[in-house]
This record gives sequence, structure tokens and C-alpha cells, in this order.
Amino acid sequence: MTDKTDIPAQATDMNAKKPPKQSAMENLISLGLSLLVVFAIRSSVVEAFKIPSGSMIPTLLTGDYIFVNKFAYNFNVPFTEWFLDKPLSIVHRDIPKRGDIVVFKYPKDESIYFIKRVIGQPGDVVELRDKTLYINSKPMEHTDLPAAESDAIFKKMEEPKYQQPTLHLYTEHLDTKDHLLMLDTSAYGTNNFGPITVPADHLFVMGDNRDFSNDSRFWGFVPMQNVKGRAMVIWLSLWVSFSDSQFIFRPERIGTILH
Repeated sequence: MTDKTDIPAQATDMNAKKPPKQSAMENLISLGLSLLVVFAIRSSVVEAFKIPSGSMIPTLLTGDYIFVNKFAYNFNVPFTEWFLDKPLSIVHRDIPKRGDIVVFKYPKDESIYFIKRVIGQPGDVVELRDKTLYINSKPMEHTDLPAAESDAIFKKMEEPKYQQPTLHLYTEHLDTKDHLLMLDTSAYGTNNFGPITVPADHLFVMGDNRDFSNDSRFWGFVPMQNVKGRAMVIWLSLWVSFSDSQFIFRPERIGTILH
């Protein structure tokens, strides 16, 4: 009769070291899968952008870093925008609304991304009269921003050209959405525009820094297929200029929801 206590144990030692090649391969696969997930999210869901200019002041300042919701209007098959002229969309949602802040490929050079506010949807008639915006013959009124709020915003603008006494901040009432607006009372070349009708499958966009914005008034409409997504939130506000010896960090802007 065999003594069972003499039978060798068959349990696997979980702490035994794996061969170096096997361990390295597993780490490489894990890293590859992690990068794949990150790039898939970046390609179809959320992407980060930096604001390089002041065309969206006072809503966005130079040096703001934002997250853009790429799922707001479409859900694209991951990575197809990298290999096709037009991303392959499998879910189509609502078109951008008036007042949405959108990132899009600049129609004159699609290697460049612009960020502006949607003013006109397809079929809208857009016009400016003495700096007042009209949509379908209805004026979008703007009211003075309270002095304390205005002063606080101007203090964050470090560039001298935005310290002129002719610059004023307002709240523009765009349909049901209110947003900040800056106008220069000394700039007459941008007082009037249009009327012009937005064609099908296109958008009319303008910057909130209305007199210092290169937008649809100068280069035309944005094709709907050029829209990348809707701006969501500021996750960092930092401006560094070695040539001007500038370092500007605005921690109070982190987490600001964009609307």
C-alpha cells in the first residue's frame, strides 16, 4: 500500500520568476493595448487642444488648454480619420447648435484647426448692423458686463493690445444661450456685414473677440464634415513665451466649463 504522503506536490509556485523574454513580451503587449485604447479614445471621443491666439477672448484666453468632445455630433470609427479623407461615422447626432464652441479644420488649409462659436446654421440669414448681430432678421442683443466682472477678466489678459479703453465686454444673448463678447468701439471695418444665407451642410462661425477674429466673415463657411467636436472644459491655462520672457499660469481657470 502506497503512502499518499510520499506523492510529490503538484501545486504551481505563483511567485516563481518568469523567463526574462516572456516577462518583457507581456509588458510590451500590455503597453501596446494601453496605447491602443488611449489613441482610440483620442480618435473618436475626447481630444485635447491648445488655444494659440486671442480670437475667442474673453471666453478663451491665449494659453488655455481644452478638452473637445468628438462624440458631440458624430461617432467615428477609431483611426479612420488618419487613413481616409473623411472619417467613417457610424452614429450621426444633432448638428452643432447656435452658440456651440466648435473645433474644425480650417477650410482654406485643412492641416490647421480653428476654434470659433457657431452663429448660423444651414438656412440662417446672418447679418451685422452697427456691431449688433442679426439672425433671420432678429437682433441678438448684447448687454454690458458688470464693471467688477469686466475688470477681473481684463486683468487676466496680459497682452497690451487688450488693455485699450475702447475695448468693452458684453453678454450676447444668442437665442437661449448667453455668452461673453468683446467689442472694440474704435474698429469700424467690422461694424456691418451681410446679409448672407448659410448654405446646406455648412456653418457660419465667428470669434467672441468680434473685432479681432479671422472667421466666416472673411473666408466663408465651415463644411459640416470639417467639424471635429464641441469644446467642453479648460483643463490647464498656461502661457510661456521665451522671446518675451513671459510665464503666465492661471490656476483659477482650470475646470472652467465652456458654453
